[in-house]
Amino acid sequence: MSFTSAKRHHAKIGSHLKGEEDIYSLNKHALGPGELAESEWLEAGLANPDMTKIREYRLKRVREKLVEFDCAGILLYDPLNIRYATDSTNMSLWTSHNAARYALVMTDGPVIIFEFDAHDFLSNHNPLITEVRHAVTYLYFTAGDKSKERAKIWASEIVDIVREYGKGNKKLALDHCAPEGIHELQSNGLELANGEEVMELARLIKSDDEMKAMRRSIFSCEKSMELMRNHFKPGITEQELWSRFQMEAVSRGAEWIETRLLASGPRANPWYQECSSRPILSGELMGFDTDLVGSYGYCTDMSRTWLCGDEKATDEQKEIYTMGYEQIQNNMKLLKPGVTFKELTLNAKEYSKQEFRHYSVLFHGVGLCDEFPAIPFSWELNENSFDGVLQPGMVLCVETYVGRFSGGPGVKLEEQVLVTEGGHELLTNYPFETELLI
Repeated sequence: MSFTSAKRHHAKIGSHLKGEEDIYSLNKHALGPGELAESEWLEAGLANPDMTKIREYRLKRVREKLVEFDCAGILLYDPLNIRYATDSTNMSLWTSHNAARYALVMTDGPVIIFEFDAHDFLSNHNPLITEVRHAVTYLYFTAGDKSKERAKIWASEIVDIVREYGKGNKKLALDHCAPEGIHELQSNGLELANGEEVMELARLIKSDDEMKAMRRSIFSCEKSMELMRNHFKPGITEQELWSRFQMEAVSRGAEWIETRLLASGPRANPWYQECSSRPILSGELMGFDTDLVGSYGYCTDMSRTWLCGDEKATDEQKEIYTMGYEQIQNNMKLLKPGVTFKELTLNAKEYSKQEFRHYSVLFHGVGLCDEFPAIPFSWELNENSFDGVLQPGMVLCVETYVGRFSGGPGVKLEEQVLVTEGGHELLTNYPFETELLI
């Protein structure tokens, strides 16, 4: 296998002649989410995001954090971090567990994609990417017992780039890396820094155009939920119901769903059961969490709980649903600039941890996926708890799950919220179930 670099194709998107399609104009990021989503967004009056501005903003955020942490550059393996910095993708789920693709962003220098099979056309839509090279993989799947030898080749290329563009700075941030790689980078004189910290802080504040993309992604998610609900009838299995949501979402440009969290009846308490072949019965509650990496790669993370069939809700179902609803409404009111993470925890509405099961966090950030920060419950605070301050441009999800330890119904609800200069803006708009509220 050759490890020589392959210079990226510099053809401008749309430069194909006489309307003929070519390998570069057919890139999915160049084509966009599609006519179905675009027509629905147009009818809803949702503004079109400027993807050039989004790409420029995100790369600028990464480089600003690299300067702040005094790093010569950052080496990225996490597909979501690569997406944020370069807007380039290739089999994101597969490369999340196969280290076959990576990116090197220099603080003052090139942006290089090391591509699985060196396919430069996958990055041609973004002129901010300087070069595409062939990825050197040393994971055991591809290298076998030659992993250490391959890691030396891999490291030498990275080190040479840092030496060329680092201006004497040998500090390199990286997000994920196998032990062989870390050893070789350090053996070649590099100082390694936590790239996860760099990227989580870079991704924290969303631009106006990012919010345009996120609002569109949310709209398409909620449209897919509405169409899924048309199939929510007694006897449908959890899996079939979930497939309806996934089909509608993907047809509107969604990329993948991070989980399969949909459960009904006795499977909804405790939470975290993923959808199964079990039929949903009339009179049962069914809850789900979208966890959808949607249009433009932006996540819509919202949860709802519905009652199946025409039966009236029981008093116990109404009680649990109302508790969840009141918790989420109360905690959403806390979101405004200047509030600390610990203040969110200490002022949030909570229920007895002895009597009720609860969700894993009260709030968490969201962007291309679930992001920093994760805000814990009050009983989880200790000397190792981190803190921070809410800022305009942060997007958070407000979470709740309520279900008794003794059994009975469980309810999962969640909203996605933008922190604004004057307070907050609710981004998710799908209605709650009035017949389940007391």
